[in-house]
Amino acid sequence: MTKKPFLFIPVRYLIVFLTFICTSVCYIERVGFSIAYTVAADAAAVTQSSKGSILSTFYYGYACSQVPGGYAAQKIGGRRVLLLSFLLWSLTCFLVPLDPNRVTVLVVARLLVGVAQGFIFPSIHTVLAQWVPPHERSRSVSLTTSGMYLGAALGMLLLPSLVKFKGPQSVFVAEAALGAVWSLLWFKYSSDPKATASGAGEQLLPTNKKIDARKPAPKTVTIPWVKIMTNLPVWAIVVNNFTFHYALYVLMNWLPTYFELGLQLSLHDMGSSKMMPYLNMFLFSNIGGVVADYLITRRIMSVTRTRKFLNTMGFVVASLALAVIPSFRTSGGAVFCSSVALGFLALGRAGFAVNHMDIAPRYAGIVMGVSNTAGTLAGIVGVDLTGKLLEAAKVADADLSSPESWKAVFFIPGLLCLFSSLIFLLFSTGERIFD
Repeated sequence: MTKKPFLFIPVRYLIVFLTFICTSVCYIERVGFSIAYTVAADAAAVTQSSKGSILSTFYYGYACSQVPGGYAAQKIGGRRVLLLSFLLWSLTCFLVPLDPNRVTVLVVARLLVGVAQGFIFPSIHTVLAQWVPPHERSRSVSLTTSGMYLGAALGMLLLPSLVKFKGPQSVFVAEAALGAVWSLLWFKYSSDPKATASGAGEQLLPTNKKIDARKPAPKTVTIPWVKIMTNLPVWAIVVNNFTFHYALYVLMNWLPTYFELGLQLSLHDMGSSKMMPYLNMFLFSNIGGVVADYLITRRIMSVTRTRKFLNTMGFVVASLALAVIPSFRTSGGAVFCSSVALGFLALGRAGFAVNHMDIAPRYAGIVMGVSNTAGTLAGIVGVDLTGKLLEAAKVADADLSSPESWKAVFFIPGLLCLFSSLIFLLFSTGERIFD
């Protein structure tokens, strides 16, 4: 029986809210590790290249569990997989000491946290595909994913002070506590729907669906792996997911270093300004979701045109903002440019990121797993490559305060944004193509 914990709130809204908190806590953890480890590693005189290797370790584990996460969510339920993965990474954070000299321990711990968190987003998409009808899809997914950026903003605002006054290890304890609290809330208030919501509200969409969503789903679901892996609209999502996360993970993991070494600023002394890039992502992600649902339900644009319009606008503006970041040598200029870049990338998520559930609502977790694997590979490549670029720049320029040291770091994701937006324009669709 579907639980009704709050009679005045539809259950699907409570589910969306809990997934929003889920992504917030996950990104507090990711930003928190970057901040705490950067402080501990700098104190231990760890090289930038070595820092990049440790920071990218998370994404190896994350990449390994994306598709298995989607498969597990499909087979045993996203709600259960989500709870188990949250408990695993929270326990790991609680037990692991943050010592830059104990490299093996840190590598194993980050791999475990990456594997556990890799199950989370495919599970979330499976849960949302079950609960959220299509005419609420854009704003629901945008709200859920905007939790990532609110979590990153809160992490950037609060955790540097926690590190300063309580030490880097305190960040791990705080993150584990947040994970435990969310797990209790999810265990108490989440539930599975009596019937999938993927067909509800189809009459509000302006596109003609090729598949009758009201047909009952077969009891045994055979996942069309070959069709998924050879489908051009799926690959359009994959390419854009890669680019989005390349830019996001590079900025998330290296902005603290850019502020500290590139601009000679103290994160603690920067106050609330350092959270603005992620707060902007939170705002623009929700704006994108509301605008997308408005354009679709008012029949101003088809689903396909809406996705392409928002994706293109977001990625093109982000590309320009990324390219000019090194030209600004003040905290205000750097914060403004990174805020514009991340904000418009988040706007673009109303294009490619919701598209999983447009084309394959029944296999949303699987397609999300495939797509997010590409995004995770971007984290491995981008975070590690950035460390190597900075190490090479340090050898050439003696320090990292020169704008020249950072140009390649921001130019690469900017160029990727232009390329991926073109791919999405050419090959994406808002039509359902998987039954």
